[in-house]
Amino acid sequence: MQVTKEWMERWFAQFNHDYFGDALPLPRLALSKSRTRLGSMSCKRQVRLFHSRLSDYAIHLSNYYDLSERQFQNVLLHEMIHYSIAYNGRKDSSPHGVVFRSMMEELNRKYGWELSVTTSTKNVEKAGGIPQNKTYLILSMEMKDGRRFLSVVNPRAARQLERQTRLVADLASHGWYTTQNPYFFGFPAVRTLRARRIRKAEYDSLVADLKPFAI
Repeated sequence: MQVTKEWMERWFAQFNHDYFGDALPLPRLALSKSRTRLGSMSCKRQVRLFHSRLSDYAIHLSNYYDLSERQFQNVLLHEMIHYSIAYNGRKDSSPHGVVFRSMMEELNRKYGWELSVTTSTKNVEKAGGIPQNKTYLILSMEMKDGRRFLSVVNPRAARQLERQTRLVADLASHGWYTTQNPYFFGFPAVRTLRARRIRKAEYDSLVADLKPFAI
């Protein structure tokens, strides 16, 4: 998919509310065609006498590559961490130092994101390159505590994962499906029991459009 400024504004507001306490003013949001950087956060430093201040914050996302919405969300969240650190005047040991990594790891651990320090573009499709009519094998899992997960599964590992899934103690229910929804482009085709945590509303919407599949 390709993102728009409206998309950036909507998800910036949502993430600002969910993870940053609505404390971040809306920065300048812009799109680029960068081949080397999926996203960036920039600002200007103004020096006056004995102190300096940062201003003119901007977040850019690149539309050079065809990413899934989930991938774009991860990139935006990555840049919002940079923005939060800069805006709040926090000192870090490096651009991706102790403070950044702590915030990143908390979002991954508590909310199921897949944020990373760097993201390789080596095997990422260029814009217009999302395969059409590709069929994905999906494993859905609902846990007893209400968490929900989705995986794209390598078909050769499906039977093995079905056996493993039945041994998960806190699993409330699970299901197998197929779909051609491009939402799942960019999900790794897993061979082990790994999954992405999905919010309930999004999960329910996605699963409603999936085609049941018998393993």
